[in-house]
Amino acid sequence: MSLKERIGEDIKAAMKAKDQAALRALRAVKSAILLAETAEGRNPDEPLTEAEELQLLQKQVKQRRDSVEQFTANGRADLAQAEQEEAEIIARYLPQALSEAELESALREIITQVGAAGVKDLGKVMKEAGTRLAGRADNKAVSELARKLLSA
Repeated sequence: MSLKERIGEDIKAAMKAKDQAALRALRAVKSAILLAETAEGRNPDEPLTEAEELQLLQKQVKQRRDSVEQFTANGRADLAQAEQEEAEIIARYLPQALSEAELESALREIITQVGAAGVKDLGKVMKEAGTRLAGRADNKAVSELARKLLSA
């Protein structure tokens, strides 16, 4: 079952359960999927790839977490709470995140495979890591750890 189909089924379930937070979050994801599918230059008959779906979900979660920070900083706990709930609901559709140890192990393997010798090869490492670790690790954390490993 594709992400779009799962979201559609979960929207129905949220409507029946009268879960407003889930409904808001899932409708936003469905809207983002439809926008991505109908983006200019994209073949409308071709569904999103799994990597594109993961990237879309990560973007949705990141937007909400950024909003939580902004609302909290401006004293709007009510809005921050709503955004946090939505972020948690959307995050359920992402694969299990890697632990720090698993991430380091994966990055060491990638560094060895691409033959990276120093920080100047960070781009090669990040390109491969982006493909392999999509949806399972935050890009910022990957970048920081890769930089640390390459400079050691």
